[in-house]
Amino acid sequence: MKREPTITPDDVPRRTFLQSAMAMGVAPLISDPLKLAPPNIHHEASARLLPGCCAYSYAKLLKSGQMSMEDFIRKGVELGVSGVDITGYWLKFLDPPYLAGLRHLAYKNGMPFSGAACGADMTQGTVADRNKILDEIKKWVDATNELGASHLRVFAGELPKNSSMEQAVGWTVEVMKAACDYAGQRGITLGLEDDSGIGDRAEVVLEIIRRTDSPFAGINLDITNFAARSDEELYREIEACIPYATHVHIRDRFESTKSEVDLDRIWKLFVKYHYHGYMSAEYEGDEDAITGAPKLVAKVKELCRKYSSL
Repeated sequence: MKREPTITPDDVPRRTFLQSAMAMGVAPLISDPLKLAPPNIHHEASARLLPGCCAYSYAKLLKSGQMSMEDFIRKGVELGVSGVDITGYWLKFLDPPYLAGLRHLAYKNGMPFSGAACGADMTQGTVADRNKILDEIKKWVDATNELGASHLRVFAGELPKNSSMEQAVGWTVEVMKAACDYAGQRGITLGLEDDSGIGDRAEVVLEIIRRTDSPFAGINLDITNFAARSDEELYREIEACIPYATHVHIRDRFESTKSEVDLDRIWKLFVKYHYHGYMSAEYEGDEDAITGAPKLVAKVKELCRKYSSL
C-alpha cells in the first residue's frame, strides 16, 4: 500500500501538519493538538538513559518453556541492566500470588521492572468490543500494579475491514482515555507502541496521544517499527516521537528498510530531548538469543554510559 510522506512538527508549520493529518483521514478533535505538552518532557540539561532488556528478546526460549519469567529476571541480573520489561505473553498466571512472587524475586535481586506489556488491540468497531478491550487493559493494569511496575505497553491495532483511519483513531482514543483514567489512579502510564496496523506511522501515533490528552499516556517507542520508505524518514519519525516517549525498545535493524540502525545517532536524539527513562534491548536477530541478546544489551549499556548523566 502506498504511504504518504512523513511529516513531523519540526518540518512544517502547524497548519500544514494538521492538513496532512486530515488528508490521511485523521481529523484532530482538538483545535491545535501540537500545543499539548509532551508527558515525558524534561528541562534538565542532561539525559538520564537506563539500559534495560525486554523479555521478548528471549521469545523462543520463553515460548518453548526452556526459560521461565523467573529465569528471565535472573538473566537481567546477569546482563547487568537497570531494569527488565515483562512481556505478558509468557506470564504463567495473572493471579496476585504469582505476580507477588515475581515482584519479590526481582526485589531480592535488585532488578526493577521497567514495565509490562499486553497485546490488546483497541481498534474495535463496536461499543461492546471496545468495552471488552478496555476490561482487558484494566486487567493488565492491575497486573502491572501487582508487579510494582509503573508502565504498561499497549497497541492500537489493525485497521478493521470497511473502516476508515479516522474511525480507527477515534475508537483507539476512546479506549485510551478510559484506560488512562483507570491506570492513572494507580500511578501507571500507558505507552502506545508504534507497530503494525494504524500505529506504524508517527503522525497517527502522535495524533492518538494528543487526542487522549492524559499525563498517563505516552509512546512506547520501538525505534525500528515505523513503515517509512527511507532511513532518513525513519530517523525523522523517531525524533518526532521522542518528546512523548515513556519507554523505548531498541533493535539494531529497521523493519521496513532492513538497514542497520545507527544507534549512536539514535542516542544523540534522545539526549537532544533530555529523555529520562529506559532504553530496553529487544533482540530479534537471526543468532540464537543466548549469544545474540547479550551483544545487543552490551551496545545499549555502552551507549547509555557514553551519553547518560548517570
